[in-house]
Amino acid sequence: MREINVADLDDIARGAAILGTGGGGDPYVGRLLAASALREHGPVRLVTLDELPPGASVLPVAMMGAPTVMVEKLPSNDQVALAARTLAAYLGRELTHIACAEAGGVNSLIPMVAAAQLGLPLVDADAMGRAFPELQMVLPTLYGIQATPMAIADEKGNRGVLDTVDNHWAERLARSVTVDMGCSAMISLFAMTGGQARESLVPGTLSLCAELGALLRTARAGHADPVAAVVDRLGGHALFTGKVTDVARRTTTGFARGEATLTGTDGDSGAELVLRFQNEHLIAERDGVPVASVPDLICTLDRETGEAITTESLRFGQRLAVIAAPADPRWHTPGGLELVGPRYFGYEIDPVEVFQ
Repeated sequence: MREINVADLDDIARGAAILGTGGGGDPYVGRLLAASALREHGPVRLVTLDELPPGASVLPVAMMGAPTVMVEKLPSNDQVALAARTLAAYLGRELTHIACAEAGGVNSLIPMVAAAQLGLPLVDADAMGRAFPELQMVLPTLYGIQATPMAIADEKGNRGVLDTVDNHWAERLARSVTVDMGCSAMISLFAMTGGQARESLVPGTLSLCAELGALLRTARAGHADPVAAVVDRLGGHALFTGKVTDVARRTTTGFARGEATLTGTDGDSGAELVLRFQNEHLIAERDGVPVASVPDLICTLDRETGEAITTESLRFGQRLAVIAAPADPRWHTPGGLELVGPRYFGYEIDPVEVFQ
């Protein structure tokens, strides 16, 4: 893709929901906002990391908060641009490019709104290669890039700029502000140069989202297995096929936390899978034994259509295919595992080595 039009959004939203690993916010919300912005301002130009000048001024934009709240408290397009404009004014520099903080759900689409409104190109990359629940959980953190100064804005027009001692404090303070703003807010952070973006971001993720969405569409049209198509494209593994028999979900401290239990069907009859999530799926346990974990991707797909099922939309009776896919290799380094490994989330296990 060289530019993003309204016609591209359905495929991008479908693919983003898959890479969101159950979180990242409902892509339907992001698609509505992006479609409105593109109709008003025209297509958004897409540039690769290789095309970024070293001195470019790149600004990621995202939505922060609990996905369960995002589907009920819709932001406006002006709110998205407000966060970016606020940070640009604070930094006193002219922005040249917008980027995605994560490749997943609503946050693959929200940056398109900012790019359209500000008339800037969008970088075909993101800072995670998937979705993670906390804002310091990005690859730029491993490269010493600071999350702050960061801007935060709500739908009422309230806005502020945080300047913290490190990226963990940025998450802690921004989460508190987000809760006070109604558990969802727009943020702009990790301002970086083109050179820093080329080194630290994951390339080609928006194109991958579009490709995954097109795979689902063409597989269904050709009466092929859409889940198998996704597994093959991501170089992943099919973990489990089953029916959702229980969901325990709660919104606390700005996150959607919980567990979902699946009873096996087809080749997994007689087995049980438990998914543990904090916005995103973190651990998959088959009959009490972990079979996949962060930092790798754990994705829940509708068994028939291949459409991603987010953690806030898990319901009793759904028939799902659970798949695992490899994360960016940098997440499996000691620094990456310290940031996003199972132990960070309170699970006393080592990462499951699904992919060697």
